[in-house]
Amino acid sequence: MKLDHTHDVTATSWLASANDGATPFPLQNLPFGIFRRAGTAEAFRGGVALGDRVIDLSALSEANCLSGLAAQAARACMQPALNDFFAMGADAWRALRHALFELFSAQHRSGRSGPVTEALGRCLVPQADAEYGLPARIGDYTDFYTSIDHARNIVKLLRPDGTLAPNFQWMPVAYHGRVSSIGIAGQQVRRPYGQRLAEGARSPEVGPCARLDYELELGIFIGVGNGQGTRIPVGSAEQHVFGLCLLNDWSARDIQAWESVPLGPFLAKNFATTLSPWIVTMDALAPYRAAWARSPDEPQPLAYLSTPALAADGAIDIQLEVALETENHRRDGLPATRLSRTSFRHQYWTVAQMVTHHTVGGCNLRSGDLLGSGTISGPAQDEAGALIELTQAGRSPIRLATGETRAFLDDGDVVVMTGWCERPGYARIGFGENRGEVLPASWD
Repeated sequence: MKLDHTHDVTATSWLASANDGATPFPLQNLPFGIFRRAGTAEAFRGGVALGDRVIDLSALSEANCLSGLAAQAARACMQPALNDFFAMGADAWRALRHALFELFSAQHRSGRSGPVTEALGRCLVPQADAEYGLPARIGDYTDFYTSIDHARNIVKLLRPDGTLAPNFQWMPVAYHGRVSSIGIAGQQVRRPYGQRLAEGARSPEVGPCARLDYELELGIFIGVGNGQGTRIPVGSAEQHVFGLCLLNDWSARDIQAWESVPLGPFLAKNFATTLSPWIVTMDALAPYRAAWARSPDEPQPLAYLSTPALAADGAIDIQLEVALETENHRRDGLPATRLSRTSFRHQYWTVAQMVTHHTVGGCNLRSGDLLGSGTISGPAQDEAGALIELTQAGRSPIRLATGETRAFLDDGDVVVMTGWCERPGYARIGFGENRGEVLPASWD
């Protein structure tokens, strides 16, 4: 991904809230999502976050403020899902990004007035008045397992010898998840039922999950797919990725421990997955690329997963944070307690490698398909992306600002995930919030 004028840190918008240093959505970001005004019967349609507003792409199209490929791309965003826009490819994505940057820049406003400027103002909807839908019709969802720090932490908890499975360092491991239970931020997650085998028991029981957990992940939306029986080379894999969002892969640890052998997660993972509403494009993430390398004493990627460009900038330095808000936080007016902070740059496998490995056997990815990065953990204890790591499988509960402790999630808990990128010489951009609330189990 190349840097261009849309990454200029000095660029400002005529929309004042986009110039507030605290906003995750400055002019240099321009993430995409699906929205409508809350409490109305309006159709869901495509929008772009800017400051505290949503640029209504349907209204922008109808106002004839765009031309050429950018206008075609905006028309594709008038649908209740962004699949058609994704399928148009990187030239269309970039054309619309550049056009929006120009229309909403302070420089544009200073050079024009009258009907065009007034029309742009009518295309802005306060985010406080909006509700969000899933950004795409997700045909398939694949969840990867690509953090070696997370993997090593889990292995130490579950296996006396603490050794990784031999395949982990040779390929991005994954399983296929459930699309029907994917929801948008604000999702209320019912504590699941399933079989558990209690310690020392000889037979399982069925009941509500007692070890409910979150997993801090990024969601990777496929833009342009590939034909069945073909593969996507690692050197061009990111051309098939539209962008990234925050993803909470809710996990029932006691159910998972009993059911995962020999075929892997099932009920422990299929009850809910929560996405943040805004997709930050790969173009917007270009300034925050980082070097990616393997230690010489570790297995090096096979040729189909390797390219010199990966070493230069295969990683992305996305700062990620998880916080927990309990009923007591809300009662006492306290902010959520931060549990951990880490960066996506630590991930053992890159976005490009995940996409390439997914297709090496001939699997056809389609526009709108979703990949989960797998839990994102860093090398330090306070960089763990799940409670099972932070609490040593529940043996060392975390103390919250309210005085409460948590080994795993309680009913009424709200998990809050945030993400942002910052680098000297570039604007700070963010992903917004991904919130999900735990509801009590119900057998009905």
